[in-house]
Amino acid sequence: MQKQGKKSISGATWVSLCLIVLVYVLVFIAEQVLPPTSMLFTVLKKGATYALIAVSMNLLNGFTGIFSLGQAGFMLIGAYVYAVFTIPLSQRMSVYQYYDGGIVQFTLPIFVAMILAGLVAAFFAFLIGLPVLRLKSDYLAIATLGFAEIVRAVFQWDKLGPLTNGSNMLRMFPNFNNFNLTDAEGHVTVYLSTLIPFLISGVCIALIVLLIHSGYGRALQAIRDDEIAAEAMGINLFHHKELSFCISSFFAGVGGAMLAMYQTTVQAKSFTSAMTYEILLIVVIGGIGSVTGSVISSFLFVACSEWWLRFLDEKQMIGTFEVPLLRNGFRLVVFSVVIMIVVLFFRRGIMGTKELPDLFRKRKGART
Repeated sequence: MQKQGKKSISGATWVSLCLIVLVYVLVFIAEQVLPPTSMLFTVLKKGATYALIAVSMNLLNGFTGIFSLGQAGFMLIGAYVYAVFTIPLSQRMSVYQYYDGGIVQFTLPIFVAMILAGLVAAFFAFLIGLPVLRLKSDYLAIATLGFAEIVRAVFQWDKLGPLTNGSNMLRMFPNFNNFNLTDAEGHVTVYLSTLIPFLISGVCIALIVLLIHSGYGRALQAIRDDEIAAEAMGINLFHHKELSFCISSFFAGVGGAMLAMYQTTVQAKSFTSAMTYEILLIVVIGGIGSVTGSVISSFLFVACSEWWLRFLDEKQMIGTFEVPLLRNGFRLVVFSVVIMIVVLFFRRGIMGTKELPDLFRKRKGART
C-alpha cells in the first residue's frame, strides 16, 4: 500500500511538471506566431509578475499566518533599486535632469540588478521586522501598511532626488523587450519578451515551493496552525517569522523589478495601498495556503481587469439603441460583483489548500 501511494504521488507530480512545461512551450510558440501587440502578451507578462508577488504574499499570510499589508512597499523598493542601477550611463543626464545625472554612475546587468532589488527589499524587511513581528493580527497589518506608505513618501522626498529622482519618474532602463533576439539590422528574429518573465517567475515560485516543503516550511505551517504548540516543540517563533518575512520580501522585491520592466517606468506614487489590496484579493480568490491557486487567480484577475471586461467602459450601440449603464468605470462594478460571487460560492478560494498534483490524484482515485 505504501508503494502504491508513493507511485501515485510521483505520477501526479510528473503530470503536473509536464503540464507546466507544455504551458511554457505554448507561450513560446504563441509569441512567435501572434503579433507582438496582442493583448494576450500584456496579460501574460503582468500575470506572471503578479503571480510571483501573490505567491510571496501567500507565504506570509497562508503558510506562516502573518497578516502583512506591506507588499507594495517592498515592491516599490525592488522597482527603484532595479531602475536606478540599470539606467544606461548615456541616458542618466536626461532621466536625472534636475539632479545633474544622479549619484549612481554605473550600471549592473539585468539579472544582477533584480537579485540586488530582492536583497535590498529583504534587508528593509529584516529591519522593520525586528519591532513589527512582535505584534499580532490587525496591529501587524496596520504597522506593515504604515511602513509601505512611509516608504512611498520617502522615495518622493527631494533630498533623495540624486538617487530616486524625487517625485519624477525613472525611465529608459531595460524592459522585457530587451530579451528579444535581433539581427544586425535591429529586426527581431526571436521574441522572448513574454517567455522570460514566465521563466523568472517560475524559477522564483519553484524556490518558494521547495522552501514550503522543507523543514523550515513545515515549521512555518506549524506556527500558523498553533503558535503555542509550535513553541513547545522547540520552534523559535520570532526567528522563523523573521525568516519568512525576509524571504517573502525578497521575492516581492524581485516582483517589483519585474513590474518596473512591464511598465517601462517607475514612479513612487503608483505603489499605493490599493496595489497591496489587489495582491491580497488574488491570494484570497486563489485560496489562502495554495501556491497553485495564487498563480491561477493572478492570471484570471489580470485578464478580467485588463482585457475581458474592458468593453464595459465604452458605449455600445445596437443599431440606434444605446446599451444602458456601459460607461467609464462600469467595468469595476461588474468586476466587483464577479469577485463577490467567487467569494460566496468558493469560501476557501478556487483551490482552497490544494495544489496542482492534488487535482490529478483526485481524478485518478475517482476513476478507480
